[in-house]
Amino acid sequence: MNAPPALPRAADLEQLAVDLAEGAADVVRAGRLGGVTAAAKSTATDLVTEVDRATERWLTDRLTQLRPGDAILGEEEGDRAGTTGVRWVLDPIDGTVNFVLALPQFAVSVAAEVDGDVVAGAVCNPVSGETFHARRGGGAQLGGVRLTGPRTVPLRRAVVGTGFGYDAAARARQVAVLAPVLPAVGDVRRLGAASLDLCFLAAGRLDAYYEAGLHPWDHAAGGLIATEAGCVVSGLRDSPPSERCVAAAGPDLAAEFFALLESVDADRVSR
Repeated sequence: MNAPPALPRAADLEQLAVDLAEGAADVVRAGRLGGVTAAAKSTATDLVTEVDRATERWLTDRLTQLRPGDAILGEEEGDRAGTTGVRWVLDPIDGTVNFVLALPQFAVSVAAEVDGDVVAGAVCNPVSGETFHARRGGGAQLGGVRLTGPRTVPLRRAVVGTGFGYDAAARARQVAVLAPVLPAVGDVRRLGAASLDLCFLAAGRLDAYYEAGLHPWDHAAGGLIATEAGCVVSGLRDSPPSERCVAAAGPDLAAEFFALLESVDADRVSR
């Protein structure tokens, strides 16, 4: 009986994630130059463009060439089964509304799971050219510099990133959650791309982050990058990150920040 193929090294998956994210960023940049037409998906504010679809097709085609047996989960084209134990989690443009409006806060996010655990990932901003990347146990990097997470500040001075869903009722609930959070922290930023928010936490550009309603492709790569920079990335009430809530902060702030979010039921999306 033939032995199953050996799983790839996390370092190799990390390098491939970087190559894929940067190659896809070229597709996004070229698409932006050609003009953008957006259509609605789940709601009038949940947008998709042909560039989203073309970028995901490019990523899927590259993976089919390079690793034909791997599974793929993409935001636009769904879930493809595999045989190798490796699954790629793809967001071709995280921050499509920003992309449509030419706001320079959107990214390609590529993560690799092995047997269900994220082990490598890369997030590339096509506008800035920055590529954040990490592998499990290998640290997180940007431009050859190791990322070490946010500064140490008390919660009352912390700058917190967050986001809002596309459904009107969910947004109303998220605003109700934010109302008591805002006076307890230093300030809040809503930048429009969860993957970059988590990378910015890793790079010390934000002090904490939370958001409800995210999908795996929104946070798979960014969550690993933040974790490998020394941050705590979790759900609330000792649960893992999920659609209910993804919360992240430096280790000195995490317990107090998570307790604040639990006190206002930040993981309760509906009223």
